[in-house]
Amino acid sequence: MHDRSLVERLRRQLSATLVGYVALTKPRVIELLLVTTIPAMLLADRGTVNPLLIFNTLVGGLLAAAGANTLNCVADADIDKKMKRTERRPLARDSVPRSHALIFGLALSVASFFWLWWTTNMLSAHLAGATIAFYVLVYTLLLKRRTSQNVVWGGAAGCMPVMIGWSAVTGTIQWPALVMFAIIFFWTPPHTWALAMRYKEDYRAAGVPMLPAVATERQVTKQILVYTWLTVLTTLALALATGWLYASVALVAGTWFLAMAHQLYAGVRRGEPVKPLRLFLQSNNYLAVVFCALAIDSALNLPTLFSV
Repeated sequence: MHDRSLVERLRRQLSATLVGYVALTKPRVIELLLVTTIPAMLLADRGTVNPLLIFNTLVGGLLAAAGANTLNCVADADIDKKMKRTERRPLARDSVPRSHALIFGLALSVASFFWLWWTTNMLSAHLAGATIAFYVLVYTLLLKRRTSQNVVWGGAAGCMPVMIGWSAVTGTIQWPALVMFAIIFFWTPPHTWALAMRYKEDYRAAGVPMLPAVATERQVTKQILVYTWLTVLTTLALALATGWLYASVALVAGTWFLAMAHQLYAGVRRGEPVKPLRLFLQSNNYLAVVFCALAIDSALNLPTLFSV
């Protein structure tokens, strides 16, 4: 009985440790990033699907995102303890030693570079390395605690999977990849600020000048509206390289996304109670729908609407 209880205790400790390390990588964030990689690869080589290349690129992207997110958790361990939204993260609860998390994050980052170099090309590997460095050193350590525009510029790291996916196929960076980068760049502020409106007291307690924590709701929702318009217009610009299916979905989804942003702004202007978390959740659906339409359109190699 004693041996059995010891084995059970060890099993639980091992399970908790594994869960802790997985949590450091922020799997939900990784899922969203990888969703944008496949459509970018399919658009780069319309009508052709290379499963092995897609798999290798996704593995490299997963390692890079996991490494960057883990290093972000290491750098933000102090403020994560002060915020209700993040107080259950492994380093906030001290369930994983900070030094071990640092080594884990660095190991994942190095592995992503060499994996992409080996399985795709040097450009993709360097883009992954630059993304990790930018996210950790520029966004997390420099911008996040110093400016209310932190997510505007820091969000550039979340745009890189499309660049990595495109470069893995072509070995270059061309204008459709830059447009896809811009879509995610403009989408990030309304997505993040809508969530931050819900948790603005958390950011104030942690001393992080996220826009909703330092500006009025009217100012924040006006900015959300501006960036939502930029997002939708950029998705429509990508129709220059796609077929009718993507263009149709982008138009309908964009109209719906804009309606939600206008509704949020109008409610704040009228002084009514608003639910910004609804826009945050639906923004995920919007991006997924647009990029899924792009993937299908590209895989079917539907005739492009315009010749450029």
